[in-house]
Amino acid sequence: MPKRQPRDSQEAGWEFLASELKRRRLAAGLTQEEVGLRAFASGSYITHFEKMGRKPSPEMAAQLDVALETDGFFERLCRKLLEKSPFAAYFAKAAELEKLATKICDFESMTVPGLLQTAAYARALTIAHHPLAEDEIIEDLVSSRIERARLITDTPRPEYWAIVHECALHVPVGGQAAMAEQLEHIADLMRARKVLLQVIPLQAGAHSIMGKSLRLMEFDDAPPTAYTEGAYSGNLLDEPAMVKQTQGAYDRLRAAALSPEASLLLIETAAEEHRRCATTT
Repeated sequence: MPKRQPRDSQEAGWEFLASELKRRRLAAGLTQEEVGLRAFASGSYITHFEKMGRKPSPEMAAQLDVALETDGFFERLCRKLLEKSPFAAYFAKAAELEKLATKICDFESMTVPGLLQTAAYARALTIAHHPLAEDEIIEDLVSSRIERARLITDTPRPEYWAIVHECALHVPVGGQAAMAEQLEHIADLMRARKVLLQVIPLQAGAHSIMGKSLRLMEFDDAPPTAYTEGAYSGNLLDEPAMVKQTQGAYDRLRAAALSPEASLLLIETAAEEHRRCATTT
């Protein structure tokens, strides 16, 4: 699969960070392995940073400053680039990584995953999170989410697999008509083979990630990562043992979920129910 290329204007800043890392490493007479040892990372991670296969977190950028004695330069630059993101600070790094992913696996327990959301659905969620925000701010946030969603319809695109709980199909976010539109959109994507999606039925009972969300991302030339999110917080995980544990949890979700074919039928049925309610109220 061709390597994905990010679209936003921040890319020039990240390219500058990568080139400066290589320039300052060479000026210090250090190999990538030596910088990695000083920054408590592997030499391959430094390679990924220099080639933009991965972008450092502010914490890793601070370790690079220590390794290269750059007096906070990389940490300040990294934080500045993340501040320009239209997304919440805790999600900004994950949003950058998803543009480079070759495979993304999402799980949501109560909502439709962001990459599958329609504008009406996203707007209702955004207003619920920011009830006093001005309309212009709401629309900017919605536009950013819809722009993200192009990721799974553009070419090239990552392999995208999502699992949602059946609860997410029945909560009328934005009203019955908006919810019908949302589920019809998901069904269209599934029928067009743009996404693989499974639903965990109510009858499945307890499962391994109840009340949480989880995202797994894989890359051509970098180790996989996991991202978990709670209320106003998120954690990007790249420690191999932790990522392996989250992959196991996702595998158990797949085992508990309906097949894609049965899931599509359930989604279509729920969409019809919301559409019927919208026309009779």
